[in-house]
Amino acid sequence: MGSELKVFTLGEVSKHNNPKDCWLVISGKVYDVTKFLEDHPGGDEVLLSATGKDATDDFEDVGHSTSARAMMDEYLVGEIDASSFPTKPKYMPPKQPYYNQDKTSEFIIKILQFLVPLAILGLAVAIRFYTKSS
Repeated sequence: MGSELKVFTLGEVSKHNNPKDCWLVISGKVYDVTKFLEDHPGGDEVLLSATGKDATDDFEDVGHSTSARAMMDEYLVGEIDASSFPTKPKYMPPKQPYYNQDKTSEFIIKILQFLVPLAILGLAVAIRFYTKSS
């Protein structure tokens, strides 16, 4: 039965997503788990929530027993066409602000931020001093 399995697209498998018709994709294989919904120890909601996507990680994270893995063969209906899965977006790091290696301009700006208000204050004091004397 290995190479004679029917190949399904993710779109086809996604249509089987309700309690009367439930298919899962696990490790590249398609399983019709409709008859197993009532018997699943985690409840049917766990299986229904894994439809329409690759449920391999969900299945592996639970740590199913060897007997549970052996039971899967009876529900096998085909294989999944891996090209039907959406491509994962490539990670792009966020753009970094421009890094100025020349710290001179930053230093000049900091000095001016201090000196300009000081100069204005000095000018105001000088004007007050000269206008009061007259």
